[in-house]
Amino acid sequence: MTGQCVLIVDDEPPIRRLLRTSLNAQGYRTVEAATAAEALASIARDRPDVVILDLGLPDRDGLDVIREVRGASAVPIVVLTSREAERAKVAALDLGADDYVTKPVGMDELMARLRAALRHRLAQEGAVPLFRSGDLEVDLVRRYVRVRGEEVKLSPREWDILVLLVAHAGRVLTHRFILGRLWGAGGDVQQLRVYVRQIRQKIEADPERPTHILTETGVGYRLAEQEMPP
Repeated sequence: MTGQCVLIVDDEPPIRRLLRTSLNAQGYRTVEAATAAEALASIARDRPDVVILDLGLPDRDGLDVIREVRGASAVPIVVLTSREAERAKVAALDLGADDYVTKPVGMDELMARLRAALRHRLAQEGAVPLFRSGDLEVDLVRRYVRVRGEEVKLSPREWDILVLLVAHAGRVLTHRFILGRLWGAGGDVQQLRVYVRQIRQKIEADPERPTHILTETGVGYRLAEQEMPP
């Protein structure tokens, strides 16, 4: 992923400097913006590969930036902010942010989130039919799921949920997003939780401590991308 361009949007110079130094050390190119107006202009001019976005900007709320960008671009957006409220997190993800990280955050974690957002963008463009993560294998063409080499049978609804998570692997999907895509106006969060619990019983080594389908408390679910076992 080296050489990718990252747009850093934050009104605090020390934060921008820290991110710039860390990203450059990892081989990324960086451009910076301190306001929403500068960010929107940079996205149009510099065409970054991924955006790190603070929500607390001096001229406009970062949520407005996500809304405007998503009207014209699919560039991955990783929100990096001090807002911890679930409402803000859900709003950002529902508007189209790829991930949401609260300050302070370790640089290793942030780098991992950036890589996941970039991989998701590439997967969407390339329509990768076979997903592998750790001991999990999902073939979207042949419609099978294997765990540790053994095929696992899913119900049609369980399959639909897993396919949606695979299509957005590494991203947090809100309850509202999943329900809207699979149930339309029907369905509820409790019903979704039941299905996710059933899927975990079939694909997780320990369903009580899942490593594949991760819960973002009060928000939704994320399908983890793990290294393949040797």
